[in-house]
Amino acid sequence: MKKLVISIKSASEALDQFAKALETARRKKGKVEPHFEISFDNRKEFNKFVKNIFILEAIQSFKPKSVYDLANKLDMDHSNLNKIILFFEKVGAVTIKEKTSKGKLLKMPIVEYDSIEFKLNAA
Repeated sequence: MKKLVISIKSASEALDQFAKALETARRKKGKVEPHFEISFDNRKEFNKFVKNIFILEAIQSFKPKSVYDLANKLDMDHSNLNKIILFFEKVGAVTIKEKTSKGKLLKMPIVEYDSIEFKLNAA
């Protein structure tokens, strides 16, 4: 089961933790357990993520064939939903798979995580 960890950290704290994790991975010869984390360094983006988390759940539930398909299922404006999906892609919470169907390019959002954990340490 893939778990996504969401946290709020300063940029320097995130870089320090990344450097430690990289050093640990280099020392270990065997397989290292993957760790998927998105660290926000400001409350505005963190709040945007939390406010729209229902969209990630909808992607998991509906398995839409495109952003347009998801917009119809959620009864949302397609362009507004597309902006949120692009934000999720930018931060790493969503993957976009492109395919062509009947001459149209479809962008299918995919959530690869089974659960999301929040670490709410003070930043």
